[in-house]
Amino acid sequence: MPEIARFYGIVITLVFREHNPPHFHAKYGEYQASFDIKTLKMTGSFPTTARNLVRKWAKPHQAQLLEMWNKQKIGKLPPLA
Repeated sequence: MPEIARFYGIVITLVFREHNPPHFHAKYGEYQASFDIKTLKMTGSFPTTARNLVRKWAKPHQAQLLEMWNKQKIGKLPPLA
């Protein structure tokens, strides 16, 4: 899966061949989850702190993530500072 961001040991990826709704994947050690781009609702298993960090990162990037999904063009996004 193409990596679009990495921070605090969390890797964010995006895959276009997948199902709707538009979503991205997050991996943290042995944990994996997907997040709906529009609602940031999570599916999967992720520690609370890591889940909160992903949502904090994704919130200001939702428009860019949705644009990547719609145009099917991967880009890099800055990590959570």
